[in-house]
Amino acid sequence: MSFQSPYNELELLKLVIAGDRNAFTQVYNNYRNKIYSIAFELTESSAVAEEIVQDVFLKIWVKRATLDEVEHFRAYLFTITRNYVFTAMKRMARREAIEVNAMQDVPLFHHDTENRVLNNEYTRILQAAIDRLPEQQRQVYNLIKKEGYKREEAAAALRLSPETVKTHLAQAMRSIRTYCLARLDVSIALIILMRHY
Repeated sequence: MSFQSPYNELELLKLVIAGDRNAFTQVYNNYRNKIYSIAFELTESSAVAEEIVQDVFLKIWVKRATLDEVEHFRAYLFTITRNYVFTAMKRMARREAIEVNAMQDVPLFHHDTENRVLNNEYTRILQAAIDRLPEQQRQVYNLIKKEGYKREEAAAALRLSPETVKTHLAQAMRSIRTYCLARLDVSIALIILMRHY
């Protein structure tokens, strides 16, 4: 959990099932930022990401009586998030006249072997996307995302302004996202993003 709590997650969920709003708030606080980050990463819209967060937790609260049937809450939350991201992206695609294919009825993977295969495939495609970046975008991406540099540190290392670094990173992330989503279904992208945040 992201903060100290007298309850473990299973106990919290039991309290949520019973209608305990404080327990629900703790669950919300544990996962809110992660869900927002995933939604924003895929939709590039803070408003849409915030809407997805609200929709996900509204559904959790409304359907709280069924939580006792959930074996893996994180996977359950992942599935709900995935569905709302699908809906938002399809809505955005229609509005922007962009074709978004193969985003429905995607299975949720649990098995370790499947996850290893998915991760290997993602790693291969991610590296291909990085290799396609212009030189400075690739340097900025590697320093910040792989080496853990702060924007100012990357700017100093590359002798660029922080704003230029910010622009390069945004362009790199957009290119990588587009490349990966064209070659992977959104479920795989979400699996990886859940681990990045």
